[in-house]
Amino acid sequence: MKRIFGVFILSALFLSACSFDENVAELYEQKSPLEADIMIPEYFAEEESEQIQVQLTQGGETVENPDFVHLEIWKQDGSLNYGMEEAENLGDGTFGLSKPFDQDGLYYVKVHASSAGSMIVPTKQFIVGELSQSDLDALQNGIKQEGDTGGHHH
Repeated sequence: MKRIFGVFILSALFLSACSFDENVAELYEQKSPLEADIMIPEYFAEEESEQIQVQLTQGGETVENPDFVHLEIWKQDGSLNYGMEEAENLGDGTFGLSKPFDQDGLYYVKVHASSAGSMIVPTKQFIVGELSQSDLDALQNGIKQEGDTGGHHH
């Protein structure tokens, strides 16, 4: 009987040490994710640079001074790649990069941005002029990921 009573007391002590703290969520820092609204020009003029803009927000507020904002722009067929470049701070949480888009086709822009411990890398596709058959095929098959050979792996 003493043994059962001892196990009961020991179990009660153990369980009371593991009680649930209702305020446990407040112990962890709560962060709002960084969000980017990528704005593409409606029309692209020949032989002129056009500006792609990004509006950054976090927790419903504009982000005036992020850690960094870089844009990477490339053409689907690989004939044009601007690489990653720092975006210009245009004010009010808006950042931009101007480039010429002289070739028709399917393009992608990838934003690399970080602020207050939150980092995002969204990608958006856009069309300049007419699409080639290769561009149409790419649209039907989705964005080809880096290293994707399209074949089956065994």
